[in-house]
Amino acid sequence: MAFVLLLGGGGFAAWKLEWLSGNGDTVSFGKAPASAAPDPGTPSPAAPSASPTPTGDPDVLLPSGPKSDFKQTAKLDDGTVIAKTRVAGAKSGFEGDVWVWTPKEYNEAKYEKSAFPVLIALPGGNGFPSNYWADRSLGLQKAISEGVQAGTSLPFIVIMPVLNPDSKYYYDGADIPGQPKMGTWIAEDVPDFTRANFRTYKSRDGWAFMGSSSGAFVGMKTVLQYPDRFKAVIASGGEIVPDSPLWKGHQAEMDANNPEKLAQKLIDGNGPEVYVNFQVGTKETGKERMTKFQQQYGKGPVKMTIRDIQNGEHNGWHYVRGMKEGSLEWISNVLKGPQPQVG
Repeated sequence: MAFVLLLGGGGFAAWKLEWLSGNGDTVSFGKAPASAAPDPGTPSPAAPSASPTPTGDPDVLLPSGPKSDFKQTAKLDDGTVIAKTRVAGAKSGFEGDVWVWTPKEYNEAKYEKSAFPVLIALPGGNGFPSNYWADRSLGLQKAISEGVQAGTSLPFIVIMPVLNPDSKYYYDGADIPGQPKMGTWIAEDVPDFTRANFRTYKSRDGWAFMGSSSGAFVGMKTVLQYPDRFKAVIASGGEIVPDSPLWKGHQAEMDANNPEKLAQKLIDGNGPEVYVNFQVGTKETGKERMTKFQQQYGKGPVKMTIRDIQNGEHNGWHYVRGMKEGSLEWISNVLKGPQPQVG
């Protein structure tokens, strides 16, 4: 009965079924690496093995393998898909789900020897057991595809890991003593998994974060913490300092994950340059702390901007709108795009 009613709603059901068509099917991205695929259901190792020798740009790193087992979770209107796999973090010891999406350009012959920039998208809220950026209804992937067509966005590979190990606490994307090593998971295991499966750049010029709320904090913190690995972040509606209750009794470790102290360290050391783009809706709180942070630390190698989203609230739909209105172009201007083959 419910199905009949849906079909009567202007064809919505058929549209929704198209989104779901193929869900659960095995998915491959680009050409498979030389190593054998794992048995289905086996967590994907995050640490890459030896990589094939790339040709052309020496900054290009071809997929090193072993290949992960991806299952489709959503299909977009342009035929691209979002897929999920299970990753066993070799360095953190944490095992969690990761969703991925590649733009249609990734499979085009003219880019088959090129690397693509990576955008690691981190959610707010619990950040477990899912990552809401993998929900096509938020429009992140569509915004990137439309931006590529308009010449305002690079064709990013989007990597969407779980942020926390459970829904009980928030872990600040850090290695809090005595807790799962979520800092290592985000900063090392997730990039290792990405390099194992996709054509990426060796240099930080092809690596960035985006995130909302708690995910914005983690993305910004990680860029400031590892400026040799990551270059930029779009941080939407996030906090500025670590605030997990699990830091109690671990002040030194908390300080090592404090963006204020990390930014000052970069300023004192004169680099390397990093790029932080805050997004904040005009109908949410938080701009004051972003402005204060920019005034104190947005200097020298710490390049910082604040984008107001008119009538924006604290949600992913409005943050994607802000990205379409300028933040995608901003981050694309500081990162390295794919290079097509000539001739």
